[in-house]
Amino acid sequence: MNKIIITTRKLNIWYNGLQALKNVDIELPENQITAFIGASGSGKSTFLRSLNRMLDIIPNAKVEGEILFRGENILSQDTDVVALRRKIGMVFQNPTPFPKSIFDNIAYGLEIQGIKKKSEGLWQIFNNKKNNFVEFEKSQHPIDIAVVKSLKEAALWEEVKDRLRQSAFRLSGGQQQRLCIARTLAVKPEILLLDEPCSELDPISTKKIEELLMLLRENYTIVIVTHNLHQAKRISDHVGFFHLGELIEFGKTKDIFENPCQKITRDYVTGNFG
Repeated sequence: MNKIIITTRKLNIWYNGLQALKNVDIELPENQITAFIGASGSGKSTFLRSLNRMLDIIPNAKVEGEILFRGENILSQDTDVVALRRKIGMVFQNPTPFPKSIFDNIAYGLEIQGIKKKSEGLWQIFNNKKNNFVEFEKSQHPIDIAVVKSLKEAALWEEVKDRLRQSAFRLSGGQQQRLCIARTLAVKPEILLLDEPCSELDPISTKKIEELLMLLRENYTIVIVTHNLHQAKRISDHVGFFHLGELIEFGKTKDIFENPCQKITRDYVTGNFG
């Protein structure tokens, strides 16, 4: 049985005085994929963004209750939010690469942690040569190691290894999304939050992202928000259904889709909602 990595207790959230989330109690298992489903405005994305305090940047957002990450309440005033977001990373709906090279997109997060790029060696080689990825893989510099490792984890290395100095904007939409995942993995998170990561992608790119997530759950806890019920059914271990700010039901994926306890859940997953 998997350990519990996130627990919420009586979690309530308001925007401008309007309640968006109501008394959410849940336990999220470690090294599993948990999917949250529900109609637009149901609260699922609000819940996701509360898990690494992304709501802090939204004016007039109010959060009450507890969110425990490995037993520690992240809503405490003593929480180092920057460190928290390294442990609980976020990938957004639309691919958001930085206006930098593929290499720099991943190196950036490490640089702001104080790891400096080399002034000589392979860093300079990549400015002047092509097709030297074999040499690059052998580098022992922390940034080089992190770039190679995260690109491989994101199943992107083979597609970009000979063009790391090119702009990230030259990648396809699906590749850009995998780059964003690689960028998040580079800072060694424990949890990966994904807010509808495939909604703007074609079916082939979506399949690659889904296959990637199923591999990553061996080493990471994955929490995904999706409108795609087929996707939730295909890749998740657990599913939560939100409706009008309430967590209506949470359980194993098979149970939610085949034998839900609540009629409203059954109506939603069978397409009879409304």
